[in-house]
Amino acid sequence: MLAMGRELGDAREAARRSLADVARDAGMSTAYLHKLEHGQVNSPSPKVLYRLSHTLQVPYARLMDLAGYVPPDLIPARPTAPDGDPLFAELTEAEWRAVRAFVEYLVSTRAHPNP
Repeated sequence: MLAMGRELGDAREAARRSLADVARDAGMSTAYLHKLEHGQVNSPSPKVLYRLSHTLQVPYARLMDLAGYVPPDLIPARPTAPDGDPLFAELTEAEWRAVRAFVEYLVSTRAHPNP
């Protein structure tokens, strides 16, 4: 998580923003953002990473990859593009991991009806 923390810290510093400013805009405490930047959070929530990606203008896929979501062995060697869309055919393995992680995030946020 240290690489992800460095990425967040570098992006925040490049934007010349304080911890408190970024934390407020991303909807988290300054202490939590500090822990993220110092690699002290083992499994940051995809929701947190999503908010930080928008606040700091860091690609969401990059943060998801750095956070270790979706191990490479779960990605098929040759993923199938939806409906043969040529855009998907050009994705790298890391991009496919990020796409898969994002889809898993979307599925996890669905409202599930109570049985």
